[in-house]
Amino acid sequence: MRRRALFLDRDGTLIVDTGYPRDPALVEPLPGAIDALRALQRSWKLVIISNQSGIGRGLIAQAEADAVHARVIEVFARGGVTFAGAYYCPHAPDAGCRCRKPAPGLLEDAARDLGLDLAACALIGDKPSDLAAGRAAGCEHVLGYAGDWPALVAALA
Repeated sequence: MRRRALFLDRDGTLIVDTGYPRDPALVEPLPGAIDALRALQRSWKLVIISNQSGIGRGLIAQAEADAVHARVIEVFARGGVTFAGAYYCPHAPDAGCRCRKPAPGLLEDAARDLGLDLAACALIGDKPSDLAAGRAAGCEHVLGYAGDWPALVAALA
């Protein structure tokens, strides 16, 4: 059986995008995200993939980014959602790294670590760079988040 995952951008897809998130108290799931992911996790591993250039730009300390991540995990866990992994690119846009979306490095790292078949995976994101990363990684489904979790669930069922 092909091991598959649903890769999820974080800010603007799972939670309200607050710019450079540094305060865990501001973590707010987008409407419908928890219910949708609770249903989707029955057939998909859930994996967060997110650019966090605020770290590389010196706008967010690593400890602040870690606290925001912990809060995301906590909020979704209270709703019955479990993530198989989370992968972040901390680099500034001009760093030339292999992990900053639209490069596929985060997805490739997750595939290696979690034993996934990228061709069987899907990606949901709200920015062109998210979708480009999914395509570059060879994901089977690449879906743009447009505020409609029920439609995304239906597309992946």
